[in-house]
Amino acid sequence: MTESLRLCRLLQLASPVLPVGAYSYSQGLEWAVERSVVADQASAGRWIGDVMAHGVGDLELKLLKEFMDCWRGGDAERARELNGLFLASRESAELRAETVQMGFSLTRLLEDWDGVPRGNIAALRAMAEPGFPAAWACAAAAFDLPAAQALAAYLWSWLENQVMAAVKLVPLGQTAGQRLLAGLGPRIPPLVEAALADGPGCNFAPMLAIASARHEIQYSRLFRS
Repeated sequence: MTESLRLCRLLQLASPVLPVGAYSYSQGLEWAVERSVVADQASAGRWIGDVMAHGVGDLELKLLKEFMDCWRGGDAERARELNGLFLASRESAELRAETVQMGFSLTRLLEDWDGVPRGNIAALRAMAEPGFPAAWACAAAAFDLPAAQALAAYLWSWLENQVMAAVKLVPLGQTAGQRLLAGLGPRIPPLVEAALADGPGCNFAPMLAIASARHEIQYSRLFRS
């Protein structure tokens, strides 16, 4: 695979039009807006930045890297164990349903893509509920993406979805959304570097868990989580 094609595959996996339904989830942000915890650009930046640093950018990125190693090495059993660990880290029913739905959708998509080992797809299918990181890492490994680039793209995609949710919910203008991306984007490389280093990950973010659980019973809402 040429470097140009690797870049195209990386952009494809990070694209907001990847048909996995990511745009329909706010991961508790909608409840934070409902309760005025997030009310403007500054508070949106604090909320999204904290979730990125203490949740997705820590444990999730570390698991993503290990998933990629498993798929490259054909270690389906370890991938299954990691998937169980990730699902156990989802503190609310919504967060669990979100990753399972997105993982299922991406697994179906991978079946139509050339270059993804059939054995890895079969291993995903053998998992009772493949989470999104497991399926995403399967694609990243199949396309031979460098780990650092893959982790940065995964986190950027999450960040972009969160900012677009804030643009709709607060609401913020498109320019404010770009300012958020410009301000939060530089935080991604250090998080990727930390995720590639040895050591356990952590997703201790109790307010996120509370926000997601409260969102489950929120009366009026636009997003599924």
